[in-house]
Amino acid sequence: MRYRFCMFFALGFGAMLAAAWLGFPRTLYRTEPQPLDFNHRVHKEKASSKCADCHSLSDNGVFVGIPSISTCAGCHADAIGNTAKEKAFVTNFVKPGREIPWAAYGRQPMNVRFSHAVHLNLAKLSCEACHGPHGQSSSLAAYQEDRISGYSKLAMTMSDCEDCHRKRNVEAGCLGCHK
Repeated sequence: MRYRFCMFFALGFGAMLAAAWLGFPRTLYRTEPQPLDFNHRVHKEKASSKCADCHSLSDNGVFVGIPSISTCAGCHADAIGNTAKEKAFVTNFVKPGREIPWAAYGRQPMNVRFSHAVHLNLAKLSCEACHGPHGQSSSLAAYQEDRISGYSKLAMTMSDCEDCHRKRNVEAGCLGCHK
């Protein structure tokens, strides 16, 4: 009798752990697709675009971020290709001058001080060093937001920064990055 109880308890406990392991991430993250299926690869290969052509720094070194529709309109005043997606993009966003409601993967916490200019110009890091090979991607990952923290699942973490600094023997200290 006691053996049966232990066996059922172990099976039930194992099933509960498996359900939690599989179900918790689905419960924790809210997922939504990006408004457009942007193709970085076609812009890099066919248009020879570089990251900084669209994701630039302002004159004072502050990262401008996701490009405005006017940046896109510089090349896409009319459809360049013959895909339905591009025609819809020009019709729905470029022609009316409507900004694309992108869900930003990387939102900086209020207590963090970060300068793209320092990392790009002084440290000579490539965009790919932190953000990965986005230039090779033919579609955007769905936006996944942590329901508790409000941050993207793809956002960089403090440990990502610490690991990079450690590899390069760069000591910033707490106040080097935090306000």
